[in-house]
Amino acid sequence: MRSIQGVIVTAIAAAVLSPAAVATTAASARLARQAAHAAAGCRVAGTIRVGRDPRGVAVNPATNTIYVANVQSGTVSRISGRADTVTATIAAGASPFGVALDLRTRRIDVTNSGQDGQVTVISARTKRIVATVAVGRLPLFVAVNPKTNTVYATNQEDATVSVISGRTNTVTKTIRVGSDPQGVAVNPVTNRLYVANLSGNTVSVISGKTNRVTATIHVGTRPDAVAVNPRTNTIYVGVAGQNKVKVINGKTNKVTAAIRVSPSPEGVAVNPRTGTIFVTTYPSHKVAVISARTKTVTNTIRAGSGLGEIAVNPATNKAYVTDPLRKTVKVLASCRA
Repeated sequence: MRSIQGVIVTAIAAAVLSPAAVATTAASARLARQAAHAAAGCRVAGTIRVGRDPRGVAVNPATNTIYVANVQSGTVSRISGRADTVTATIAAGASPFGVALDLRTRRIDVTNSGQDGQVTVISARTKRIVATVAVGRLPLFVAVNPKTNTVYATNQEDATVSVISGRTNTVTKTIRVGSDPQGVAVNPVTNRLYVANLSGNTVSVISGKTNRVTATIHVGTRPDAVAVNPRTNTIYVGVAGQNKVKVINGKTNKVTAAIRVSPSPEGVAVNPRTGTIFVTTYPSHKVAVISARTKTVTNTIRAGSGLGEIAVNPATNKAYVTDPLRKTVKVLASCRA
């Protein structure tokens, strides 16, 4: 009955609108139907058993390969995105937590989240450790700029970011940021780095050229995760204390929108091809799918019992979510908001 009433109201409204307004209304309705249809197809398409306490996850779109850091197992699981199976288990040092991949050099960088922190460097080709780099205390997350061959690791207890040369595997700079730095993301186009400071309630913007903090953006209570869309120069920050995802304009460093995601948003990832944002939430154990165009949640998918981090393969339009409690990775397919 609601659908029939909606059609009648739309028809009456169209009768008194100008032709341009009618066309605009019809186009908006068509886009809304397309978005709803695409979001409705988003589903859990597979469950992959990995190591104990899986956390960080990274994707190589060129080879359709996924890498997952297993904290308690001391390993990284390599997963075939085509078969959705583990094809290798790689030694990664003690307590591997965050993981990042450089597509150009085919190196995997893994944070070892102990008090005497380090980053373990693994060759994706040989699946062997090729270097270990001492960083700050309690390194959690890591990101790579493939254009400059530079690695960035957040050190929670030191409130710093370690800058690592991918050529020499040495720390070239230590940058002080806000309190309790967590998620980190790089825009390789602008050569800027974004760090979510959990207790500082801010995002630090760092120039990859000067290795200095160029801006500090106040985003609200307990920002935890951050993702960048380099195509649009837009940054998405999961603000756990406000149950929102804040949208930042990378050109102006201003918050331009706040998208409600309830309850607490934890991991954030973005598909630059489709503009779809994925957010893991706690304690609902769901993934919220957000449209970058409308800045609204278009779908929520129950994906596990204790979700960790999330990554997207833009080539296959699949997302991968770690579930530390069940020692699995959930595969989300056909997700486009």
